[in-house]
Amino acid sequence: MSFFLRWLFAFLLLAATYNPTDWNYVRGAQAYWGQTPSVVTLVGLLLLAGYVIYLRATFRSIGPGGVIFVLALFGALLWVASDFGLISISDPGLATWVAILAGSLVLGIGMSWSIIRRAISGQVDTDDVEE
Repeated sequence: MSFFLRWLFAFLLLAATYNPTDWNYVRGAQAYWGQTPSVVTLVGLLLLAGYVIYLRATFRSIGPGGVIFVLALFGALLWVASDFGLISISDPGLATWVAILAGSLVLGIGMSWSIIRRAISGQVDTDDVEE
């Protein structure tokens, strides 16, 4: 359940920032910057805080190579699904949702990697602690 929640929050973070609908930060910021720049700035900073938390944890746990590997794995899965006619990503809206899903899976795996690794190997990861 903990991986699902981490992935869900990552998905919501990415979808809140941008998605093919009108309900996202980018379009809201464009529409309301002239009226309420303080609110647009506050929401942008809150989203940035979420990205800092997720990206820092992801790069510390799986690193850039792990990020590339998870994206490549997801890309290969999409390729197979496309070859078998299960999906068609020629629609830009669907392609955007697929990209959001891929990004959220990377962030969710990055946030959960220590838990996943401990469950598989029995080894515990610890962060460096400065004294």
